[in-house]
Amino acid sequence: MKFAAWYGIIVGVLMLAQWGFFLATGNVPEVQTEPIRLGFHLAAEALTAAGLLISGIGLLTGRRWSIFTFFVSVGMVIYSEIVSPGYFAQQGQWAMVGMFAALLLGAAISSLKLRKYLHMS
Repeated sequence: MKFAAWYGIIVGVLMLAQWGFFLATGNVPEVQTEPIRLGFHLAAEALTAAGLLISGIGLLTGRRWSIFTFFVSVGMVIYSEIVSPGYFAQQGQWAMVGMFAALLLGAAISSLKLRKYLHMS
């Protein structure tokens, strides 16, 4: 359970930090070109990060609801980890593509490790 908890906490923090960095440095051209679409995208990313953080903390503190919350949040982040690399691949930023692949592997491992606790309700 600890692996999944720390995965959720670390990835949640990294998502917020990455978006904060990109926005602060002006590396999001969509702010000017697609502000509405970007706003919806950022809302989804923020909800995903918050869900990962909350469920990760819940897992560490033994909250029963956190298992369900983690699976919802990890499902959200898996979607992001599959879709987002396309943006960076289009720009030839292969290190970022590799990072998303590693994060996707972490999501799979977290889910597999946590699945044995699903019988608890």
